[in-house]
Amino acid sequence: MDSISPNIYVKDINKTIEYYKQLGFDVVATVPETGDLIFAMMTCGQITFMFQTFESLGEELPAVSRMDGGSLMLYIQIKGVRDFHERIKDKVNVIKDLETTFYGATEFSILDINNYILTFAEDE
Repeated sequence: MDSISPNIYVKDINKTIEYYKQLGFDVVATVPETGDLIFAMMTCGQITFMFQTFESLGEELPAVSRMDGGSLMLYIQIKGVRDFHERIKDKVNVIKDLETTFYGATEFSILDINNYILTFAEDE
C-alpha cells in the first residue's frame, strides 16, 4: 500500500471547499468541472481529501450513513503545528487546544463544518 485518500461525504461541497481552503488545501479536481459540484478533490502537501455529496450517492452504498460527521478522526502530521494553530485557531472550531501528549507529539483538534474531527500533530 502506498497512500490513503479519504472520500468524505458532505452536504455542501462549496462550503466545504471554502472551509478547507482556510486550512491550506487547494482544489485539484471537481465533478463537474463547473456548475453544481457533486465531488471535489483537494490537496495540501502530501494529503489528499476527496469530498462527495450525500445526494450524489443515490441508492449506491447503502451502508454509508447519510449524516454529517462520523466515528472517526483524521490524524494529520504536519511541520510547524504551533504556527499552523496560531494561523487558524480563530477561524475554526478548536475542540482540543495545543498540548504535548505522553507519546511526545504536539497536537490540537478541530471540528470541521461537517462535524468531522481533524487532529493536527507534529513530533517535536
